[in-house]
Amino acid sequence: MKAEAVVFTDVRQVRYMEVEVPELGPEDVCVELEYSWISNGTESSFLYGERISGEQVTRPGDPLPFPQVAGYQKVGIVRGIGDKVEGLGIGDRVFASISQVEGMKFSTGGHINPSITHRSQVWKLPEGEDPLAYSGLVLAQVGYNCGIRPAVSAGDTAVVIGDGMVGQWAAQTLAHRGAKVTVLGRHEERLRLLPADISAFNLKENRIEDWLGERSDIAVVVDSVGAMDTFWKLKPAMKLNSHLVSAGFLGSSGTIDIQELRAQEITLHCPSGWTKERMDATLEGIREGWLQTLPLITHRYPAQRAEEAWALIMEKKEFFLGVVLDWRAQA
Repeated sequence: MKAEAVVFTDVRQVRYMEVEVPELGPEDVCVELEYSWISNGTESSFLYGERISGEQVTRPGDPLPFPQVAGYQKVGIVRGIGDKVEGLGIGDRVFASISQVEGMKFSTGGHINPSITHRSQVWKLPEGEDPLAYSGLVLAQVGYNCGIRPAVSAGDTAVVIGDGMVGQWAAQTLAHRGAKVTVLGRHEERLRLLPADISAFNLKENRIEDWLGERSDIAVVVDSVGAMDTFWKLKPAMKLNSHLVSAGFLGSSGTIDIQELRAQEITLHCPSGWTKERMDATLEGIREGWLQTLPLITHRYPAQRAEEAWALIMEKKEFFLGVVLDWRAQA
């Protein structure tokens, strides 16, 4: 069966093109896409040739994983269901993660329309909700995972390194749990998108030492961008039995001496991927309104103009954060 997709054909090469997808299987769902949300960090690391799969960094001599269908998250309308699929009907609005594709380096991908997706990777959306709000559900779940991992008591001081989407959602989750949260970032426009109950500190314009002062009360540090140098500056201010959540892609430099954490009894959390339970909780957080997604969308492109969307991300010539492809719009 034919479908349209966003394909990484080589390093920094993006094409909107026709691909082959399998016919609907007994446990599959066919989804006609409305929106798909680009994961700026993960997808970029593949596009730049920095990783070859999952968390595996590219090493000298590794064959690069091209061509591949990019992405892993989208929303749309059910147009077909397999004989063994339960709990869904034609016309339901759903979120879908990875979908099946043929003739690519990987057998799954995200930005594909129509998408043939196993039932286990499909979530029915709440009635009457804006589907756009749920189109980044996997990535929002990453932020939720970062914010839910450490033990938190009301009033605890929590610091999130990074003002990207994962950092934003980790901060929202920690604040929802009662922590006093500060996000350390380098982009004033992104920091302005934080909810009013979350503090911001611009590391590009200020010294982290000025924010730290003499404090020694930090209970949680979430590193959403792989900035270990910033963590080491924060570490002396972390209290006994505090927590480090490391979620940024660290490539080949992601090493830490456990002995360095022992004196303060710092617990290290290394979240990755997604689970049904966390996806369910994240979806509920968006429905309840405390996990905010729509304010983080800064750009929307017709899917046919995916190359332009990726030029924005690669060139970094203007401010952006959430970038969504609209599969209903005409180029």
